[in-house]
Amino acid sequence: MKDKTVRFLKNFLCCFLAVIIPLLLVAYALQAKRFNDLSKEIAALEKKQEKLIEENKKLVSDISLLTSARRIEKIAVEELGMHKAESDDIVRVEMTGSKDE
Repeated sequence: MKDKTVRFLKNFLCCFLAVIIPLLLVAYALQAKRFNDLSKEIAALEKKQEKLIEENKKLVSDISLLTSARRIEKIAVEELGMHKAESDDIVRVEMTGSKDE
């Protein structure tokens, strides 16, 4: 009886190892593929991030160029026919009265 039990355990262990080792190898291969796919995705996202950072730098530069006082003054004078106000062009308006009116 003891001999049968030992033989059964040995057979069971051999069958278990024969099944589990290939399963572990398949699991390892799947994890390696998943890791490779994620690495490629990370590289693509980093490249996209660099592109967006460069685009953002360009846009910030364009904004600062377009909002410069010199450019705005040039457009006001040349395109809109405006000029800087002289002291006699300035009109002061004073508001007096109560809040209830």
